[in-house]
Amino acid sequence: MLKIAVVDYDMGNLHSVCKGLQHAGADTVITHEAAELAAADAIVLPGVGSFDPAMNKIRDRDLEQPLKDIIATGKPFLGICLGLQILFDRSDEGNETGLGIIPGNVRKFQPEPNLTIPQMGWNQIHLTQPNCPLWGEIDTNAWVYFDHSYYVDPSSSPVAAATVTHGSQTVTAAIARNNVMAVQFHPEKSATIGLQMLANFVGMVDRAL
Repeated sequence: MLKIAVVDYDMGNLHSVCKGLQHAGADTVITHEAAELAAADAIVLPGVGSFDPAMNKIRDRDLEQPLKDIIATGKPFLGICLGLQILFDRSDEGNETGLGIIPGNVRKFQPEPNLTIPQMGWNQIHLTQPNCPLWGEIDTNAWVYFDHSYYVDPSSSPVAAATVTHGSQTVTAAIARNNVMAVQFHPEKSATIGLQMLANFVGMVDRAL
């Protein structure tokens, strides 16, 4: 059975993500040990909260360089919510630098009349990389669950794998580049569609072995 390591840096509920991966047939391990991450077949980096505390905790646990090294090997990697944002260079939310895996910054939604910030609840995504492995059997305008005030703004638009529109603002909802995929929404809270996305990731990992 393939093993997926879920990164534990004390920033979110990891068990619901594990349940979704296990539902798809993967064995999961929650860890902050670099050796366990390196030994796994794939990495999932979830997270909820703020950018600076997340980066501080990653650095406190000496995970920054191991994560960069593991991604550089080509190992399949999935970031979720805050785990997407910290892949970028920096955030308007704080002062810390991110992992810098994906060039670009994290921006805050701009206020609009009658627009609720954070975006919390269900919204439709539009797939801009329809052949991304995460999107197998997913409708091009699927409904998924969001909870965020900040969004990623990649320097290179082709890295965007999906967009979402909140008010009049259309922003990146997912990215994909080589072995790295990440989503702003919560697949583990997105019912059968989210479970299908996690199953697609597990299937991709299985095919890569």
